[in-house]
Amino acid sequence: MGEKLNELKRAVIIFGTFAVILGLIYPLVITGISQVAFPYQANGEMININGNIVGSELIGQNFDGSQYFQSRPSAIDYNASTSGGSNYGPTNKLLINRVNETINEIKVNDSLSSNATIPSDLVLASGSGLDRYISVESALIQVPRIAKARHISESTIDNLIQKNQETPFPWVGQPIVNVLNLNLALNGIH
Repeated sequence: MGEKLNELKRAVIIFGTFAVILGLIYPLVITGISQVAFPYQANGEMININGNIVGSELIGQNFDGSQYFQSRPSAIDYNASTSGGSNYGPTNKLLINRVNETINEIKVNDSLSSNATIPSDLVLASGSGLDRYISVESALIQVPRIAKARHISESTIDNLIQKNQETPFPWVGQPIVNVLNLNLALNGIH
């Protein structure tokens, strides 16, 4: 019985030691290092304008109004406290109806012809529901609507898109734009 008690005592000591090291000390050290070395990234890459946080470069968000670029749809309404998609399969009637409805809205709002092709990232939510990027093609479709709403030239907006485009991996992949950064650039010129 005494040997089993000693084993239990050692197990509790080892468990307690590792719990303190891995559950308390390690996270505090890593958090401290990240706050000193990478404070912008460690705090969520929050964009602060005149003392107000307007969003995060990491999280997609909804933009109201025809004067703004629109983000990808979100199955979770851009709620950053959670993430996830709708989990609807490609043959699900709810998904098909929502996609068709979104396509029609885009064609009406952006004054596109009835046979215009809409990029998939404007009608399909990402797996996380928090995607901050759209393709350059999706941004370009929105240019005429935004130019009209802001009373600025389409070429001015085209130039902003070009200045704000990124490539996910150098020399590989489709060019994309961060919607929040693009809308902030728009606000800066108008």
